[in-house]
Amino acid sequence: MDGLSVRENVNALWAEYGSTRDREVRERLVLSYLDLVKYIVGRMPQATIPGVDYDDLLGYGVVGLIDAVERFDLSRGVKFETYAMTRIRGAIIDHLRNMDWVPRSVRQKARQIQHAIGSVESRLDRQATDRDIAEELGIDIDTFDRWTWEISRGAYLSLDELIAVDEAHNAATLLDFVSDDASPDPEMVMEVEELQNALAAAIDALPERDRMVISLYYYDELTVKEIAVILGVSESRVSQLHTRAMMRIRVDVKRAAGV
Repeated sequence: MDGLSVRENVNALWAEYGSTRDREVRERLVLSYLDLVKYIVGRMPQATIPGVDYDDLLGYGVVGLIDAVERFDLSRGVKFETYAMTRIRGAIIDHLRNMDWVPRSVRQKARQIQHAIGSVESRLDRQATDRDIAEELGIDIDTFDRWTWEISRGAYLSLDELIAVDEAHNAATLLDFVSDDASPDPEMVMEVEELQNALAAAIDALPERDRMVISLYYYDELTVKEIAVILGVSESRVSQLHTRAMMRIRVDVKRAAGV
């Protein structure tokens, strides 16, 4: 079956499910999007860390996918894939939280760093350097480097989860604003453009190596392992650079969004 036929088949399933809410049709829709779960889990750093079972992450991702299918509203004009990604990741992250995967102290350090970035940049009206952030926190640069390494081992910050996600994974994220091209809403398009401009500016302001990691990971869709080979560093160092970049980007985009 060619791509067009597959898409037409999925559209037909959505139409049938929307009118019948039939359980069997729901299961067929879930099967149609299983590759999305595999893609998300395969790119999560936690999937390669000892003590975290890959198959368990897939299972919880499927739970999120089922939830997304049941809750998806076709009338919103949002692509299902962009809506489902938040719920799939949310279900997986909830599972990791229940495992007490990330120590409270590490979460606190991430919040402190993001607060320090915002404070420094508001005061100096420029991009905060690592040394600026360390001084704001009252720690030395080696301690700051260790903090970001600890955060990179447990945190999962992503470009499509920049704004906020509530406990039910309903809050607006960048991808939640992406409208289907077939039914654009002018107000939504404006909000998307504003966020995309803020995102582009935040990425451009990153240190060169951080910017390269973001580009290779999100735009070239390389894995952490592939990026490590290109940069000539360890995979853990790539994860650290990614986390550091995402904390900077998150602060800038949230400020631009007024969050």
